[in-house]
Amino acid sequence: MQQTRELNSSSSAENQRLRDKHVRDLMVEKRRLVEVPYTASLAHMMNALVANRVVAGPVAAPPGHSIGAGGPMIMESDEQTGAVRKHYIGMVTMLDILAHIAGDDQVDGGDVFDLDQKMAVPVSSIIGHSHEGLSLWTLNPNTSMLDCMEVFSKGIHRALVPLDSHMENISGVELVESASSYRMLTQMDLLRFLKEHESDIEGIISRPLSELGAVTENVYAITDRTKVIEAIKCMRAAMLNAVPIVTASNAHEEDHKQLINGRGRKLIGTFSATDLKGSLLATLQSWLPLSALDFTEYVSKGPLYASSDSPRQLVTCLPESSLTEVIDKAVTKHVHRVWVVDQQGLLVGLVSLTDIIRVIRLSLQSESQVM
Repeated sequence: MQQTRELNSSSSAENQRLRDKHVRDLMVEKRRLVEVPYTASLAHMMNALVANRVVAGPVAAPPGHSIGAGGPMIMESDEQTGAVRKHYIGMVTMLDILAHIAGDDQVDGGDVFDLDQKMAVPVSSIIGHSHEGLSLWTLNPNTSMLDCMEVFSKGIHRALVPLDSHMENISGVELVESASSYRMLTQMDLLRFLKEHESDIEGIISRPLSELGAVTENVYAITDRTKVIEAIKCMRAAMLNAVPIVTASNAHEEDHKQLINGRGRKLIGTFSATDLKGSLLATLQSWLPLSALDFTEYVSKGPLYASSDSPRQLVTCLPESSLTEVIDKAVTKHVHRVWVVDQQGLLVGLVSLTDIIRVIRLSLQSESQVM
């Protein structure tokens, strides 16, 4: 009994060390913010994302400029005078680019649209294609670790962190902020930080996924007969950054142009918005009418994955896998979701970064209340 109490006390002390951390502790090695002006073309935006190996970036505009759709007021001000130099009017992600490429054009037996023309539009014109585009958030550097985890556990993927905030409220997120410069904090940054401090949460992450309730069982998928352009439109409609590719059934009525319930299907691939980074715009158009599965195999042999010894492998786990294993796979493979399969490789669900952060936060909060 005494030994149990000592172990519980030790675990609580380790968890307390993590709870004492703040957002500023996550920003130590964060690099300069990747942004583009509102007049930049979509092609320029994509080049900036690819060059910096990121999947999203804010769009900056002169003071007073508006895209006419509301949104946040995140401003960059002069450090000496406090005068506003520019403000951020929204966020553009790879999913926004996918949504714009898909549009309402027909490529099946009809005229193929001009991709160069699509990519020449001002980046500001596509803000709002996804919910995240107009949902810029900021996190105060003094925000506690638990409050930071609460934000990201609600599906917010990224937030700007001011280096010299003038806001007094240090809890949660803000829609109005003014600072001389910002850095971007993402769910993946937080997950890497948690992995580096995994000894503090060993009692939580050593438990199986099924016990923690970390698996999302509703999982939308496309089949191996779904074309790239159809996959893009499906992702655009459902606002998904990635979908699993499963084997098609023999049923004649199955619609390969729509998302299907992937549960119980054989998992054979993943189609992700970030796959765009592995293909040149000059060649992407020719791949739009082909299958998403063929496209992912092509991308895996491209320059983005040239350093790999073999084509990209599926990142999967079992329902009984520990959360530690899932975190390791997500961080090392740099994926935002790990597919959950059974022993036969049939899809049973997924674990997203949101799911991981949510269950860790709930466990930490529960232990804090017990203490």
